[in-house]
Amino acid sequence: MSMDAIDFSQELPLFPLPNCVLFPGVVQPLHIFEPRYREMVADALESDHLITMALLKEGWEKDYYGRPAVHHIVCVGKIVAHEKSDDDKYNLLLQGLTRARIVAEAKHGLYRVAKLKPLHDTAAEEADDNTQREALGLLFAQTALSRLPVSKTVQELVGEKVSAAHLADMLAFALIQDVKTKQRLLEQLDGTQRVAMVMNELTILAQAMSSAGAPKRFAPRISNN
Repeated sequence: MSMDAIDFSQELPLFPLPNCVLFPGVVQPLHIFEPRYREMVADALESDHLITMALLKEGWEKDYYGRPAVHHIVCVGKIVAHEKSDDDKYNLLLQGLTRARIVAEAKHGLYRVAKLKPLHDTAAEEADDNTQREALGLLFAQTALSRLPVSKTVQELVGEKVSAAHLADMLAFALIQDVKTKQRLLEQLDGTQRVAMVMNELTILAQAMSSAGAPKRFAPRISNN
């Protein structure tokens, strides 16, 4: 499903979590067990399979079961696979589709919904995109990042000329651990600036790995509601 196929005139389910930032083009495993979010998933599966992931702001613990504040830049995702257990819990794979901004919120049954405005990247010039993509490839060829299992995939994507901004989103999702940093990257709509930010974070990671002398393994964690 492309961004153009999303009906932004309708409110979409809002799934706020304190430790999960979804990016376009990546897939996030989710385990759904709270009654309100089980209702949300059931409704989504009966309609367009869309769920909007939002990061909770600091202090969410005080009102978790109410309506804690969320960051207004979010990512709309589509359920691409799911399984339902005998006790009505779900395991999902949610694929990020597009960035969006929350413009209004409401409640639908037990869960929150939001009216969204789609957001678009500022595209880089072709020459700049090529330069940044090649620089990302070099990071995974010439530094300690080459020891990561994802390194081979990065080189393949560089060879396929995937845009540097899209590649940066995938790397931010897979390798950057700090959710505040991830949220800043989600909010950055200038693709060139976002790639530069990701490269800075990856350079720091490469230096840390080199100092430690041992490879680290990263994988998207299954987020629990």
